[in-house]
Amino acid sequence: MFTIDELQAKLAGGATAVSLAEESLAKIESTKNLNAYISVLNERALQKAAESDKRRAEGKTLGTLDGIPVAVKDNMCIEGTRTTAASKILENFVAPYTATAIEKLEAAGAIIVGKTNMDEFAMGSSNETSYFGKVVNPLDESRVPGGSSGGSAVAVASGTVACALGSDTGGSIRQPAACTGVVGLKPTYGRVSRYGLLAYASSLDQIGPFGATVKDTATLLGAICGIDPHDNTTSTRPTEDFTAKLNAGVKGKVIGVPKEYFGEGLDAECKAAIEGMLGKLEAEGATLKEISLPHISYAVSSYYIIATAEASSNLSRYDGVRYGYRSKEARKLFDLYAKSRSEGFGKEVQRRILLGSYVLSAGFYDAYYVQAQKVRRLITDDFNKAFESCDVIASPTMPGLPLKCGMNESDPMAVYLSDIYTVSLNLSGLPGVSVPCGMAGGLPVGLQWIGKPFQEADLLSVAAATEALNK
Repeated sequence: MFTIDELQAKLAGGATAVSLAEESLAKIESTKNLNAYISVLNERALQKAAESDKRRAEGKTLGTLDGIPVAVKDNMCIEGTRTTAASKILENFVAPYTATAIEKLEAAGAIIVGKTNMDEFAMGSSNETSYFGKVVNPLDESRVPGGSSGGSAVAVASGTVACALGSDTGGSIRQPAACTGVVGLKPTYGRVSRYGLLAYASSLDQIGPFGATVKDTATLLGAICGIDPHDNTTSTRPTEDFTAKLNAGVKGKVIGVPKEYFGEGLDAECKAAIEGMLGKLEAEGATLKEISLPHISYAVSSYYIIATAEASSNLSRYDGVRYGYRSKEARKLFDLYAKSRSEGFGKEVQRRILLGSYVLSAGFYDAYYVQAQKVRRLITDDFNKAFESCDVIASPTMPGLPLKCGMNESDPMAVYLSDIYTVSLNLSGLPGVSVPCGMAGGLPVGLQWIGKPFQEADLLSVAAATEALNK
């Protein structure tokens, strides 16, 4: 894997952006067996790379990512390109506009070489629900690469790009980062615009970066965040230099260790790797403090009620009328809706739409959806209280090693529970980053760092310290 710094050094040494793009595209071709990409943007990428070379030759001011190949998840719109969300229902949809995060990425000079595979409509934790086939974990082909942003994680892990964008609704960046041994960051809700992101659950979704290193992840975040008039949930906070504190270390930091996260259900080898890293950080001057998150056991239940409720509403727009797949068997209006949706959506998406419609129905709205929102508030309050006595919170990213392929069909509950440590951050809007902290069973173990709202720079400094100790 090349880092952004290494690629920029190559450019400074005489390499061209076109040559870097060609190398990236060749690497994508040679790793097609991983199925990490849905669309490869050959012509567009080479055109943008030529524009970058022209800017460099003319001595113009260059962006922070000028000439650097990047991949983006295929649920983000790029005008004039296919955007499928890995679903049959959008198999041939060509986006009429570009997502704000993509506009910012290209304004920084990044060269988007392709759109990555994912779980259909970001619904899944294994990257096996894609209409275009599953993504293969390059570290162990018998195991999943995590989801739903597994394609972006594999794109970085396999070296096709230095960094990539994913989206995180309940762990969909952090979990595949842990499965593939890269760094994945879910920013604070509102830090990055969701305009142009195909919605799964609007109050939970957040675009975020993958990188081979913490620094690359920080650099990519700096390029995409900021207020957006198209998205009124974006924060008015100014963009920061998220790389500024990466060498700050952990001396004097108080690390909260939730007792609920290190008990039953956590794989013993993974627990040993995480606790070993916490011990190293303590030796570097950090203080470990046991904390409690008393309502965290309800996180998965409340998450799946809220997420599926919002999904059933958001996905109602895919009706076979305005755009997307239309059934050829329909003979009347009701059939058009029913057949287009049943033929166009996969099993997992249908399952979540049905569950969401159920919890929003008149007879169950108060019993399920309203109660889930109350639990969401309690979980947020738990984190707020914990942060009164600590700077960051440590947690496993996953309860064990990457799941074996096929469990999405044989044991869907196990797949749902693989997000047990990550969904609470989406419910509370907090930032979180997964960084490798050791090995178990020959595979990387992810340590999740949870930060205070809009304190990504501090969060990334702790992640960088972890990364340095893991070498």
